[in-house]
Amino acid sequence: LQYGADTVMDLSTGDNITDIRRQIIDAIDVPIGTVPIYQVAEELDDIVDMRPQDFLDVVEQQAKQGVDYMTIHCALLKDHIPLTKKRVTGIVSRGGSLVAAWMAAHNAENPFYTHFDELCEIMRTYDVTWSLGDGLRPGSVADASDEAQFAELKVMGDLTLRAWELGCQVMIEGPGHVPMDQIEMNVRKQMEWCHEAPFYVLGPLVTDVAPGYDHITSAIGAAMAAWYGAAMLCYVTPREHLGLPNLDDVRAGVVAYKIAAHAADIARHRPGARDWDDQLSRARYNFDWEEQFRLAIDPETARRMWEEAAQRGSTPNAKYCSMCGPKFCSMRISQDVHETVDRPADAESPDGGSTVTAPTSGASNE
Repeated sequence: LQYGADTVMDLSTGDNITDIRRQIIDAIDVPIGTVPIYQVAEELDDIVDMRPQDFLDVVEQQAKQGVDYMTIHCALLKDHIPLTKKRVTGIVSRGGSLVAAWMAAHNAENPFYTHFDELCEIMRTYDVTWSLGDGLRPGSVADASDEAQFAELKVMGDLTLRAWELGCQVMIEGPGHVPMDQIEMNVRKQMEWCHEAPFYVLGPLVTDVAPGYDHITSAIGAAMAAWYGAAMLCYVTPREHLGLPNLDDVRAGVVAYKIAAHAADIARHRPGARDWDDQLSRARYNFDWEEQFRLAIDPETARRMWEEAAQRGSTPNAKYCSMCGPKFCSMRISQDVHETVDRPADAESPDGGSTVTAPTSGASNE
């Protein structure tokens, strides 16, 4: 939240999930989301032992606690599972894989789909927003926009209408890993098939080759998806695919996504979005370092980097930074140029001598 997150998802696994969630809800005042199947899986020895009522009970318990939105993978149907056999990375959604395991073990339809109306009743009663989870989102660019992904998306559209009919709010969870040239198509298709329900995207990552830098690969996709119409961005940290993030990873991920969201707001000409940029640019041109730090999306990092560089030659009032130094600072030179151009023709030059002007007509060679 310090770096600008607008919502928080509690994806806790392990012991004391309920207590952890209560502490999170009590500590912050932004919307909280969960994936209820994680708690069900922790409470059972094996997810295949789950009864539909077990899941309904956990959903209601979390709703009573004050959870604002829940990701539930209702649209992954039994007939969709064979479509994933052709994939490079199979089913990469944790919740989706658990639901698929249950369906395979019981040779039965997704219980969240068959009990959708009962889930809607809980959602409506406690004013919880649906996040229709994409259990078949692509986990590699090779699997993007495949038959499995879009088969599930069509069911999401049907469930969106049903949820609205039953008085619920709905948003749609989106992919995943998607090459840049397919992002616009994915957003347009979601908006069409899901009746313009808000689209909530997990990146998408635009390449698979950058473990350790997936906050960048995904922020690129997130900026594009938001530009084309996505409503909410789920951040990714540098440690995605490698392990649990630490605090520095969280900071890097949130900041990357705040940048992506703001870039999209500018591109979509949202009223006032560019004012922030213009204010910082004016401060930069005026060498107002404190104002630049105040306006920066990550003030701590901006100040730290400037101070580290300042130790090598800059001062707090310097009209340059260590990138160009005093001699090559383009903005300072630009200001000098403007002052020279604006100076009256008969004014003295800065060194006290006469100003030389070139004649424009009537010149003589005498």
